[in-house]
Amino acid sequence: MRVRGFTRKVLGVAAAALLMPVGVAVIEAPPAAAAFDPAIFDFWADSPVMGPIKTRILRARDGNTQRVAYVLDGMRAQEDLSGWEINTNVPQVLADWNINVVMPIGGPSSFYADWDAPSSFFGMTPGTGSAAYGTGSGATEALGAGPGKSYRYAWEDFITNHLRWELQNRLGFNPNRNGIFGLSMGGSAALTLAAYHPDFFSYAGSYSGYLNISAPGMREAIRLAMLDAGGYNVDCMALPWGPTWLRMDPFVFAPTLIANNTRVWVSAGSGAPMPDDLNIPIGMAADRLIRGAPLEALALANSRAFQVRMLTLGAQNVVWDFPADGLHAWTNWANDAYRMIPDMSGNIG
Repeated sequence: MRVRGFTRKVLGVAAAALLMPVGVAVIEAPPAAAAFDPAIFDFWADSPVMGPIKTRILRARDGNTQRVAYVLDGMRAQEDLSGWEINTNVPQVLADWNINVVMPIGGPSSFYADWDAPSSFFGMTPGTGSAAYGTGSGATEALGAGPGKSYRYAWEDFITNHLRWELQNRLGFNPNRNGIFGLSMGGSAALTLAAYHPDFFSYAGSYSGYLNISAPGMREAIRLAMLDAGGYNVDCMALPWGPTWLRMDPFVFAPTLIANNTRVWVSAGSGAPMPDDLNIPIGMAADRLIRGAPLEALALANSRAFQVRMLTLGAQNVVWDFPADGLHAWTNWANDAYRMIPDMSGNIG
């Protein structure tokens, strides 16, 4: 396949890309400690496929309804709160910038995509296995029930065709020229949703995203990650290099982001720890380093490959942000958000 051949070449030079990030205004980082915020409230909307879905909402400080950002979680998304709310104060920072915050809840391992089928293995009906969803046992949950197993994931349809209009009808939120960003799988998904819904999203940000998923070895890397993050089957999401898979690959749909003139922010850390990653108990620091360094190195390689692809196509609508440190961890993603928010603020609403 021509795309795959080109991908191999790009991967070979991506790690050597030394392009500097575009200069932008930055926020002085506030304390990163997160705490329960009573101003954030539940908003329920129905998906015809998935049923009632909870979203967490934080209103802009000035009460406007025109400036809206959708904030996506990672592969271990929980069913109660967004990781952004649990681990960072980024929702509060967005609200202080007079941006309404929309955090869809749930969808572990979903990539916020419309899957081909419910996640299952060996043709077994979801829920017939010995492990129940939510035990935290990773791959042992493969045959258990749970979100995306007892039904087919339909996250793109929910966000763009149902949540969008419910927010307009019930809260008055602007359904056009919104921002969207996320981490890891959420970063990949943010670019996908923006590419195919340009009226909805004028801005998309990816932090540590996997932006070259058709590259050699990436599908199997995602397979392992999804097994570990709740026991999900990548083959039920999309067949290998089939239409659904290629539609999800930012490397493939890069020309669409350019044609739409979507403002894009791409960030990935180096895989080296930040001071805050080490100023914790040694066992926790070691675990964060062992898990976070290789994942971030892979995200960086993907993001650099996507950078080469976009620049080869003549893209002038992207801010590239590659700091000298940062693991695949919330410390890194919070700082990514602080750097991005001023740029997003000027390109939505």
